[in-house]
Amino acid sequence: MITRKQIKGTIEKMGVRMKPGFLRLLVTSRKVGRRIKSETTSLNSATIRSGKELKIRLPLLLAAVRKTSLAMRLGLLVLFFLLLAGFWARHLYREYYGPNVTKNYLLFIHDGDKFEQVVKNLEENSCLSGMESFQRFARFKDYGNNIKPGAYKIQQGWSNSQLVNVLRSGAQTPVMVTFNSIRTREELAGKLARQLQSDSLSFLQLLRNDSISIKMGFKPETLPSLFIPNSYSIYWTTTPAGFLIRMKREYDIFWNEARKQKAKAAGLTTDQVATLASIVQEESNKNDEKPVIAGVYLNRLRKNWPLQADPTIRFALGDFTIRRILTAQLTVDSPYNTYLKSGLPPGPINFPEISSLEAVLNYRVHDFFFFCAKEDFSGYHNFAKTLAEHNRNAQKYQAALNKLKIFK
Repeated sequence: MITRKQIKGTIEKMGVRMKPGFLRLLVTSRKVGRRIKSETTSLNSATIRSGKELKIRLPLLLAAVRKTSLAMRLGLLVLFFLLLAGFWARHLYREYYGPNVTKNYLLFIHDGDKFEQVVKNLEENSCLSGMESFQRFARFKDYGNNIKPGAYKIQQGWSNSQLVNVLRSGAQTPVMVTFNSIRTREELAGKLARQLQSDSLSFLQLLRNDSISIKMGFKPETLPSLFIPNSYSIYWTTTPAGFLIRMKREYDIFWNEARKQKAKAAGLTTDQVATLASIVQEESNKNDEKPVIAGVYLNRLRKNWPLQADPTIRFALGDFTIRRILTAQLTVDSPYNTYLKSGLPPGPINFPEISSLEAVLNYRVHDFFFFCAKEDFSGYHNFAKTLAEHNRNAQKYQAALNKLKIFK
C-alpha cells in the first residue's frame, strides 16, 4: 500500500506547495481517501520515482484535492449554521424557560381585563425581570385570547412558560375570606366586596332577596343564621350566589347531629340558638362569661319572662352606639323590643360568631335571672337572683355612668 511519504513526494514533484496540515486532512477524509486510494493503487514506488504514469494520473489527483477544498468549505458552513442554531436555541430556552418572575405576588385579573392590563399590572408591581420576553411568549401561546379572571399566586423563579401556562389555564389560588364582628347585612356586603371580585351592591341585593332566603330554608329575618363568621378558603371570582351556596355547606357542617341534640335539649331550634347567641354576643365580648349570660336568658324564657335585653332596643332603634338605654326608648314599637314582647325576637340582631353559638349550646346552669354591667367598666357583669339585688347592682352602674357624664 502506498504510504503518506510517497504521496507527499509525488505532490512535491508536481510543484504543488502544501500548507501545514493539508496532507493530514487529505488522507483522513473518508471520501477523498477512497478516491486517492483508487487513483494510486496501480502506482508502485518505482513508477512514482520515474514519473512514467504521472501525467496520466495527475488530473485525477488534482481533482481529488479540489474536492477536498469544497468539502472543507461545505463542512465549515454547516458547522457555522449548527453553532448559530445552537446559540439561538439556547437563547430561546433561557427566554422562555429560564427564571423571569422576580418575587412572590398575588396577581388579580378582573372580568373583562385585556392583555395590556395584565402586562401593566405585572410591570407596575415589578414582577418580571424581562417584560418583553413575557409578552413574546404570551403572544406565541395566544394568551391574549385566553385571559381568565382570578387571583393567581405567582412565585419567584418561575419562567415565562410556567407563568403563561398558569394564567392561561385559569388555575387560580384560593384566597382567605374572613368576616366577624358583623352586625348588619350592609356591613357583611361591604366586607365581602373588599375580599372578593363582586361589588357590595351585588352581595347586598342577594342578602335582601326574600325569595332566596326562603329557597335556602330560612325566613328573611333568620337569614343571618346561615352565615357563621370564620375564615374560609374560597376563589376570588366566587359570585354572591356561589358564596351563599358555600355558606350553606358550611352551615350544614357546623350543625352536626351533636349540636342539634344540644339545641333540642335547651328547647331551641337552630335558628333560635343563633338568635339568642346574637343577643349574648352584644351583651359581652368575654367568652368565659357568655355561657353564664346565655343561662340567664334561658331561665327567663322558661319562666316566660320578657328577656328585657338592651341590645334588642339598640337594634330596634338602629343605633348600636347607644351606651345608656333611657326609659323612653323602651317603648319603641318593634317586634325586636324584648321589653314589650315576650320570647325571642324574630331573628338574630347580628351575625353570631362560633363562640356565641357555643355559649348558648353549652350554657351555664344556675339560678340567676338578672345581670348588669359592672361599675368598673371591665366588660364583665354582676349577676343576681332577685330583682332587689339586681336593682342595687344597676344603681352602682348608673352612678358610674353619671360620674363619667354618660347620659345616652
